[in-house]
Amino acid sequence: METAEDFQKMYPGVTVRQGYGLTETCTVVASTHPNDIFLGSSGTLIPGVEARIVSPEGQEITSYDTPGELVVRSPSVVLGYLNNEKANKETFENGWMRTGDEAVFRLSPKGTEHVFIVDRIKELIKVKLEAHLLTHPAVADCAVIAIPDEAAGEVPKAIVVKSASADKDDEKTIQSIKKYVEEHKARHKWLKGGIRFVEAVPKSPSGKILRRLLRDQEKEERRRAGAKL
Repeated sequence: METAEDFQKMYPGVTVRQGYGLTETCTVVASTHPNDIFLGSSGTLIPGVEARIVSPEGQEITSYDTPGELVVRSPSVVLGYLNNEKANKETFENGWMRTGDEAVFRLSPKGTEHVFIVDRIKELIKVKLEAHLLTHPAVADCAVIAIPDEAAGEVPKAIVVKSASADKDDEKTIQSIKKYVEEHKARHKWLKGGIRFVEAVPKSPSGKILRRLLRDQEKEERRRAGAKL
């Protein structure tokens, strides 16, 4: 929102609009109408699209400004993933598709309902993905964090401690772990951010993964590499 506001101060004659969609929804779910701009939102649902907000416990959220997973239904949503029944069961249910994105609904100044995407990858997804990675024979311990991505906003990256039985060729191990995830998990959980090997995953005395430290390490690594902001 702040970026859009700054841009419009510089170019008051330009209209800033946003939308939201996924490959699996072919593609637009929500879009901003030029007469109902609510900076920061992804607009309103387009005709034919239904949406729900669902808590991690599976309960439907019906109040505004309360985050949960965005679940959508539309004639344009794909029927499923080819030859990947496990991912289908995880993603699709009774015609509804779990997007993997955390969202809230808010009323615009005109009184219409707008979709705000507030998080790309939920903590729940990270924990479930970590549990899956730990069943791979090359993984002794791991953590999953979100890193910036120009196209998707954020994508998952795995921080992995290799097991004693892991292949000494790191690239082979990386490809094996990525394939293992892609064969069993929905596309938004694929490790598009890559894999980094470490000696130990940083944790608090109580055993909680220090994700903020890992994110800071990744940020510093990108800075040293001269990554574009």
